Amino acid sequence: MRFRSAILATALFAAPAVAMAQPITGMYIGAGAGLHIPDAPKATAYGAGFGTGLVNLNQDYGFNSNLAIGYGLGNGFRFEIEGDIMRSDLRHMTGTPFPTASSGAMRTWGVMANAIYDMDVGLPWMFPYIGAGAGYQWTNLNSVTSAQVGGPFAANVDGQSGAFAGQAIVGASFPVRSVPGLSFTADYRLMDILGGERFNGTSTGGAGIQPAVLKAHNQFMNDLVFGIRYAFNTPRPAPTPMAPAPVAAPAPAPARSYLVFFDWDKADLTDRAKSIVKEAADNSTRVQVTRIEVNGYTDTSGKATYNQALSVRRAKAVAGELVHDGVPESAITVQGFGDTHLLVPTGAGVREPQNRRVEIIIR
Repeated sequence: MRFRSAILATALFAAPAVAMAQPITGMYIGAGAGLHIPDAPKATAYGAGFGTGLVNLNQDYGFNSNLAIGYGLGNGFRFEIEGDIMRSDLRHMTGTPFPTASSGAMRTWGVMANAIYDMDVGLPWMFPYIGAGAGYQWTNLNSVTSAQVGGPFAANVDGQSGAFAGQAIVGASFPVRSVPGLSFTADYRLMDILGGERFNGTSTGGAGIQPAVLKAHNQFMNDLVFGIRYAFNTPRPAPTPMAPAPVAAPAPAPARSYLVFFDWDKADLTDRAKSIVKEAADNSTRVQVTRIEVNGYTDTSGKATYNQALSVRRAKAVAGELVHDGVPESAITVQGFGDTHLLVPTGAGVREPQNRRVEIIIR
């Protein structure tokens, strides 16, 4: 009883604590079958073959099956109507006033209305669910017979009766990724058929044929159900976008200005200076060129007239190297600016290396 109470409490009160849900929206259908494990229900017996008082109808394991149609709200809650069938054989009857041999079968079928909540626990391959249901179940006692071993008393009941029922459901669904909307399911169900079902029959004994009655108490049934479910409105996963074709990065635009530096009071080109002039000459063939300006400069050491002449010599040295590297002489203009337009502002008489330069400008 403690186990059944825990299952019922979980199904009825745990749903509000769950944060997320499997997004089932719209109609779905489901079907399942599995193992039926009935508790030994009690009944009040009337008739010589049963005795008078409480008896237990001990049953073997049987089978169950169900079919459901439902609707999901998209927020985890879904509601369904379920039809079910359960069957098991009577093994023996206990509680009679004498040893008996018993036989027969018990069949149960009915309709249940279930409310179920699907949970998202962060596993895309499994979604647990809990639920509860209420409905009506009919029980059929098929040739349930109890006979006194070695004696004259016997009773037989063959008929059906119905009563209201409730159930708790705990299970999980396992989506089939290749078929959106399709899931396998596995759950445990605890059903309680309320007492009050009445079954009439006959009893034989020393007084001849007499009426016999079994009045059922609550019937608890445990069912393990394995099934399949299909939700009609499950969206298909969006196709994986194709990676865009790699686009080659545009080649950097060639530089259009170059600086060539000189030693103090020198106009000859170092190896480093020649490599810079060569780079400028090569790049001049890759861009649209109207002219190439070659402007010479000096630092502030020395006299202004000397510096002017030195700046021109430096510019001519660079221009000659450009021609040597393939630049047409007609495209080059040469100017000297002496110790004006300083790259690094200084006072007079300062030997500043960055001011001793020639600037190549490609226009």
